[in-house]
Parts: sequence; C-alpha cells; structure tokens
Amino acid sequence: MTPAMIGPEAEAKLDWIALTDALAAGHALPRPEVADSFLYRGKDTLLTRSAVIDGLGMLVKAATIVPGNAPDLATVNGGVMLMNNQTGLLDAVLDFGLVTKWKTAGDSLLAARRLARPEARNILICGAGNVAASMISAYRAAFPEASFTIWNRSPAGAEALADRMGAAVEMDLETALGQAEIVAGTTMAKEPWLRGDWLQSGTHVDLIGAFRPDMREADDVALKRARIFCDARATTVHHIGEFRDPIARGVLAETEIVADYYDLGFGTFARQSAEEITLCKNGGGAHLDLMTARYILDAVQG
Repeated sequence: MTPAMIGPEAEAKLDWIALTDALAAGHALPRPEVADSFLYRGKDTLLTRSAVIDGLGMLVKAATIVPGNAPDLATVNGGVMLMNNQTGLLDAVLDFGLVTKWKTAGDSLLAARRLARPEARNILICGAGNVAASMISAYRAAFPEASFTIWNRSPAGAEALADRMGAAVEMDLETALGQAEIVAGTTMAKEPWLRGDWLQSGTHVDLIGAFRPDMREADDVALKRARIFCDARATTVHHIGEFRDPIARGVLAETEIVADYYDLGFGTFARQSAEEITLCKNGGGAHLDLMTARYILDAVQG
C-alpha cells in the first residue's frame, strides 16, 4: 500500500477536541518506548525523535535546525514518518509543522480541559509566536465564550498577534495575570517572569515554553501556590528547568507533582476545588507526536 502524504491542507479536517480525546485514549495504552538523537554540523543540528506504542504504531520525527536559513527560509524544517502498528510498513509521511503545531497545543489543551474551571472566560497568552497563536485556536475550541489577552515583552509582537487573532493587549504583566483565569506561557525565557504572587485563586496555568534545563517561565512562588501536574514525568522532571531547578534547590519535591497523563484513568489528574491554582508543565515527547500523527491520519482518511 502506498503511504499517505499529508500536508498542511489536512488541517481543515482536524478538530482540537477530538485530538485531546485521542491523546487521552493514547495514554490508556501501554507506556511508550522513546529515544532522541542529536547530530551536529557546526551550527546546524539534526534531531530525530522516535516512539513506539503497542497498539498505536511507530514514529520517527526528524527536524533540521539551520540558523543560516534566516531570514529567507525557515530555520526549522523536517518530516514525520508514521509506521503501522502490526507490520511496521510506512503508513504516512506527514508535514513536520502540522504535527508539531497540533501536538504542542493539543497537549496543553488536554490539561486545560481537565484542570481549568469550565466557566473560565479570561485567557491570557504570554508570548506572541506561532505557539501562542495555536493556543488561542485550541482554547477557543474548549472555551468558546472566552476572551483573550496577549502579553509579550515586545509590544509590537503582542499587537500583531492580537490583530491577527482578535485579542486584546495588556502590557502590564501584573494586571494581566491578576485578571486571568487561564494562563498559557509560550515564551523562550531562561528566567521566570510568571510571578505566583500575581495569580488569582482558581487560575489554571499551562507552561509550554521552557524545554531545556536552563529555562523557566514560572517562579518558585507559583510552584508553591499551585497543585502541580505535567504531561509526562519522564520528559519533564529531570530534563526541564521548570521542575529540575526547584527540585535541585529543595523548593519542590518530586512527590508534589500530583499526576501526569498516565494517571488520567485513576481520576487524580483533576481539579479539587474552584479556589485552587493548578499548573501543568507541557514537556512534549515523541510519544505525543505519535498519538497526534495517528489522529491526523485517521481524521484525513475518515
């Protein structure tokens, strides 16, 4: 059988709520085997991420990071190969950007559907890049009556995204955080900017931006005030500064991370009261790419 070739045009057949349901179902399957590899050529990088989930299939996602492409070409490119669960034959080659966009935003939307108060209406997006735009689209699917505010270190970036996505701009971060009922952090910050003292009771926080040991978005106070969750302990606790740094300094105990998506079936990945602050760290991982790619292929093939 000829493998399917799936490009960005497939987005018209995708649905954010259906994706989060597929992600939840994927976490009811056996835990994945995952592996990452990095190859370097000067400033260029070839990253491959692989995953196998019994019952779902196999996936290899390859990304090239070539800084010299800027500004005329994209600096991050790649492709995704999805293999059949039974035979290992190639089922599909999927657009890298399509899978990455839907995986990243869908990952955090699943957390918000479980942890944010259903009546939440004020959503703050921190950052103004591609992930920020994706999060607005994703949140709108689950919170259709919500209004959106953008905060970004660059006012021009905030205004451009707000114009494009029909949102407002608030450049005073304390005011923005104090009014928000859902907060998405999509920045590339190395030092925390999200101050826990500025969060109101009942807020849900999705942290997406930090992906390296030297990166953090939320400060220690935010972690101490919140009940803490993550998408997968294996890809966050010892790998990303959001948890690794405070754990190393004794600010946070690993046991304070209440649940990850593999606990969905036990009912522990849930809000306990309307007043508590919840915080979920999105660490990503090739297993989520596999779940997302399989959802995309199923959606396209009907």
